[in-house]
Amino acid sequence: MQDGKHPFNESRGTNMKQTRLLKIFAAGAICVAVVGSALAQTTTTTTSTDPVTGTTTTQQTTTSSAGTIVTYTPDSEYFTFRTTREAAPVRYYYTKDTTVLDPEGRVASLSAIRPDMPATVYYNTVGDRVVVRKVVLAQPTVVKHEETTTTTTTRP
Repeated sequence: MQDGKHPFNESRGTNMKQTRLLKIFAAGAICVAVVGSALAQTTTTTTSTDPVTGTTTTQQTTTSSAGTIVTYTPDSEYFTFRTTREAAPVRYYYTKDTTVLDPEGRVASLSAIRPDMPATVYYNTVGDRVVVRKVVLAQPTVVKHEETTTTTTTRP
């Protein structure tokens, strides 16, 4: 030790500041990437033709979007969904094969969907329709349990 200072501590403050700044920058970059990918989802369709048989194959990739369910009517064939408050609601069509999951991954029914409920929707684009394959709700579904107790008192 020279002059009461340890030689290893002289550059330590600069390294800690640089490390902290790097961590903040990395966290910010990750947040930007996550938000960007959630808002800018596209469906990828790949079409290929076999040169020998001439058979054309079209493959669609399921994509996802995170946002809020705007409207849902149980007897309709679609619900409206928006990815941001500023975005216009879009119709997402569901089928009998559409799966609804709660945040823990348990299967729920379509009746668990409520307006203004955050969710992630997995879908394909078929023609001009957005067809939902899976809906993952961001909030747990509310299950009401009612218990009644009846007390009978008899007087002698």
